[in-house]
Amino acid sequence: MTVNRVALLTAGGFAPCLSAAVGYLVQRYNEIAPEAEIIAYQYGYHGLLTGNYVVIDDDARKNAEILTRFGGSPIGNSRVKLTNAKNLVKRGLVKEGEDPLAVAAERLKADGVDVLHTIGGDDTNTTAADLAAYLHENDYELTVVGLPKTIDNDVYPIRQSLGAWTAAEEASDFAQHVIGEHRSNPRMLIVHEVMGRNCGYLTAQAAYNYHEWVKEQTWVPSAGLSGERWDVHAVYLPEMAIDLDEEASRLKKIMDERGNVNIFISEGAAVDEIIAEKEAAGETIERDPFGHVKLDTINPGQWFAHQFAERLGAEKVMVQKSGYFSRAWHANKRDLDLIKEMCMMAVDSALEGKPGVIGQDEDNGDVMSTIDFARIKGGKPFDITRDFFVGLMKELGQPLAAD
Repeated sequence: MTVNRVALLTAGGFAPCLSAAVGYLVQRYNEIAPEAEIIAYQYGYHGLLTGNYVVIDDDARKNAEILTRFGGSPIGNSRVKLTNAKNLVKRGLVKEGEDPLAVAAERLKADGVDVLHTIGGDDTNTTAADLAAYLHENDYELTVVGLPKTIDNDVYPIRQSLGAWTAAEEASDFAQHVIGEHRSNPRMLIVHEVMGRNCGYLTAQAAYNYHEWVKEQTWVPSAGLSGERWDVHAVYLPEMAIDLDEEASRLKKIMDERGNVNIFISEGAAVDEIIAEKEAAGETIERDPFGHVKLDTINPGQWFAHQFAERLGAEKVMVQKSGYFSRAWHANKRDLDLIKEMCMMAVDSALEGKPGVIGQDEDNGDVMSTIDFARIKGGKPFDITRDFFVGLMKELGQPLAAD
């Protein structure tokens, strides 16, 4: 397939893979299709709608490897849902009566784009497929090849989304700093809120990583330096049933014995209960353009702290969120290897005219493949029966039951 112009965009929330993915895509085109021009739409679909793009020039192509050392996105992200016309009109991105999907598709056509690489979650990638379908119906062929970006690791049927390993590692590192506060007051309750709206993967992996870190350290209990105090004592995920009374009783014993309790919660844990409470109190729940509840406005970490503080007899409570610390960091070695492998396949698929999302296909033995867009969807829950998590719960002495 002859490719004259390639476009890149990153969209949705940040993950520790975006900058590296842009860098590796550019490197791969340099290797096997150096004649193809590469442009990057600024701020994802926001830039596509407004025609805001930059050309990846010779200097950028020569130094693409540098992008793999940084987090964030060098070309910018935004939360733009092309099917939410009302929101886009309000933001001045389309005019009243315009179909945003048509506006974006016509922009790709006007810009002469042959291949579009989207780095984002299920909404980002399936929307790109809709754009390609629209253009095909209008006699313009566009090949879309997406990369799965989400720290939640919740895209069907992909085993491991880009950036999730790093985000979990960084959340564990964050906890190592915050939980050092456990001796700053008698009877201290620390709640570590981790990102994860509907999927508890990131919280589970971060808690496991942190617990393993605790096990690897040398402790001096006689000097007060105790692994039991530093450890995580409870983990709560959206996929778990949580008996607050039973947990309060269990954690009260830990507080009495050790003088502190450390909890990891997913920001999506118990959200239905929190919303019900707030709506019953007459509060309005804020939502984003995708219809998702703005979790920072309902503060799940504070809710859990409120549920447990009095029952545990906590004298001081601290709630800390690791989300932004984790998601904008640069990819670790494990993620970089996966990103590079996916980017190589993404470019190869694009040059073959083969659309889809690159990923380890769970329905095909986790083989790295170009997966048809029709099979891509979000909302994949974390499997709480995974060995590492079952083992963690046993070591913490916490009952495990599916919600």
